[in-house]
Parts: sequence; structure tokens; C-alpha cells
Amino acid sequence: MPKRILIGTVVSDKTDKTVTVLVERKVKHPLYGKIIRRSKKYHAHDEDNAYRTGERVRIEETKPISKTKSWKVLDRLAASKGTAVEANLDVEAAN
Repeated sequence: MPKRILIGTVVSDKTDKTVTVLVERKVKHPLYGKIIRRSKKYHAHDEDNAYRTGERVRIEETKPISKTKSWKVLDRLAASKGTAVEANLDVEAAN
């Protein structure tokens, strides 16, 4: 059976070796037919603490690592938008 792979946004990187990833999906309402957003948070294993809040990542289902953690981060799809802004502010402040 293939492992599930999801794409989401890192919303928290406070815990050691763990990131919280928000995965959103769009579903059609069963009665009214309107497209609505559903979201769920997953705890994913981040061995090197390499991922930061705001980044788009791919996560893969694994055997349970802890009570709440049964996913691991595969790779980064897009960098955080806030990090680039902070870096530019630091450069301007140095000038």
C-alpha cells in the first residue's frame, strides 16, 4: 500500500524535531454545492529543525514516531514569504 503524501504550510516550529503542518482541501458541500475549505493540522517529524513557519512542505505518512506524530517532512516546496522581508529589513538597517 503506497504511503500518503500531503502538501501544506508550516504553522509552528516551536517543538524540537517537530513541525505543525496545516493541510487545506476543498470539498463540495453535499446539499448546497458550494466549494468550501476544510483544514487539518498534522505533526510532522523534522530531524534537523530545518523548516520554518510559513514554508510550503510535502509530508509523508510513516509508522508512529510518538503519540501524535506519524508523518515526516519530505522536502520544501516554497520558502517563507516573511523570512525574505525580514532579511531585506536587516540589509536596509545596516546601510
